[in-house]
Amino acid sequence: MGDPHTDPVLEAERTFLVHVGACLAHMRGLAEALVDVGGDAYASERLGAQRAERLRALEDLPDVPPFFGRLEMPERALHVGRRHVADAEGEPQVIDWRAPLSRTYYQASATDPQGLLGRRRFGFDRGVLTSYEDEDLTDGQERGPGSLLVQEIERPRSGPMRDIVATIQPDQDEIVRAPLEETVCIQGAPGTGKTAVGLHRAAYLLYTHAERLRRSGVLVVGPNRAFLEHIEKVLRRWARSTSSSAPSPSSAPRSWCAPSTGPPPRR
Repeated sequence: MGDPHTDPVLEAERTFLVHVGACLAHMRGLAEALVDVGGDAYASERLGAQRAERLRALEDLPDVPPFFGRLEMPERALHVGRRHVADAEGEPQVIDWRAPLSRTYYQASATDPQGLLGRRRFGFDRGVLTSYEDEDLTDGQERGPGSLLVQEIERPRSGPMRDIVATIQPDQDEIVRAPLEETVCIQGAPGTGKTAVGLHRAAYLLYTHAERLRRSGVLVVGPNRAFLEHIEKVLRRWARSTSSSAPSPSSAPRSWCAPSTGPPPRR
């Protein structure tokens, strides 16, 4: 990686960043142009709610980068981000971190490249692309985590819980993407990311099984009201920076404060 002011790769990625922003603006324009007219008042209301969800998912957040990584494949390269972004022709420019293809970003290694030639990670500072780091996955030589990954993982935690989509590790990804029918128990010492991984699993399931979970819903059980209020704030903040198909009120995680005894309330 060369000088950040003269590195042609970095400049090309910054140009692409501007292009992605223009694609997002185009997607928002298409969503804003939709007319909320249904067969009856209820249908029109639901169409309006869905359009509002779509606009929320496409909101421009200057401090949240639209992508954090890039997959180098034999036929093309694809950027990975917190939400799907397509150009005016519908061609994907950034793929959602929960999409099946994105799994290789988290799971591929030099000893098991899973069809990738390489992986690129990006460094941002308040939405500004400042650096990148390439990993060669073709020579079979494991080198350990790169400096950008280590810096992000070790970044001091302050304020509300932040998402970890850029730094999910292979074992965490296995938990996040486990089948819906599989019961998962996440254990670990305090501060090891158990809650973050659990919430990312919920986000993944709401993305992958949207229709099914829209009918049945997701329930978050917590030890006390303060914990659940914290989780609610985290989920609302994450929802603004990810196109989680913005879980509708019927499918968004519901919370319940667990008393010392007794079953959860009937809903």
